[in-house]
Amino acid sequence: MANLLIYLLVGACAGTMAGLFGVGGGLIIVPALVLVFTVQGMSVDTLTHMAVGTSLATIVITSLSSMRTHHLKGAVDWRIFKYMLPGILVGSWLGGITAHWLTGALLQLMIGVFALALATKMWLDRLRRVQLFADESKLPGRMGLSLAGGFLGWLSVIFGIGGGSLTVPFLSRCRVKIQRAVATSAACGLPIAIAGALSFAVQGWQSPRLPPWSSGFIYWPAFFGIILTSALFARLGANLAHRLSPQLLKNYFAGFLFLIGFRLIWENYARVIH
Repeated sequence: MANLLIYLLVGACAGTMAGLFGVGGGLIIVPALVLVFTVQGMSVDTLTHMAVGTSLATIVITSLSSMRTHHLKGAVDWRIFKYMLPGILVGSWLGGITAHWLTGALLQLMIGVFALALATKMWLDRLRRVQLFADESKLPGRMGLSLAGGFLGWLSVIFGIGGGSLTVPFLSRCRVKIQRAVATSAACGLPIAIAGALSFAVQGWQSPRLPPWSSGFIYWPAFFGIILTSALFARLGANLAHRLSPQLLKNYFAGFLFLIGFRLIWENYARVIH
């Protein structure tokens, strides 16, 4: 019962922060589950992969709602989605295979570096008020979009995210209007999460020391606890976001990512190099 309450709290925090900062919950859920699973004594050989796989499974549910909302507003570019889809499915599946080859410490270190890189970009955009790259690219053709989808899906699954923090900048740089880029990215998050979660389930199926109530690297008690509260508290976060300065929110979120990144790097750097 105590564990369920913890997962409900993780879902509430992830939902609130996702609504506040306009990001998918994966950036919050993965570090939170790593900490919770560690405290609960889950095997160090599996807990990081379990956190990533479970995060992807929860994103399947949340992305359905997000995609439907954007579709009803007519904002999703389904042509771009259709061209990216084959690459997304293959890349996301390969992302699960790649993560399985990595040790838990190395995977946490990579997630920490990603969090720091994203936080640094947010701060540079704030200070310089310019993009890191010139917005001169044109939307690639069908094959180019499929290859891009494969790379974005592969990278997103390794980090346990729906890919919005990667797909939106890519589409924006390709001269897709920001509202359309966000909506199309939300649609792309569904196949990324489905293929990634299935890949983590399959890759972890025969792993030793899996806890009860798990399917490979998906831990169902955490999954159900998180989805029960994340959607509800995402609305709360979104309402709070309208009362606060957007720039202030970006500053807070960048600071939050710095803390996550430094913690994961500090705790895992020595383990990886040894």
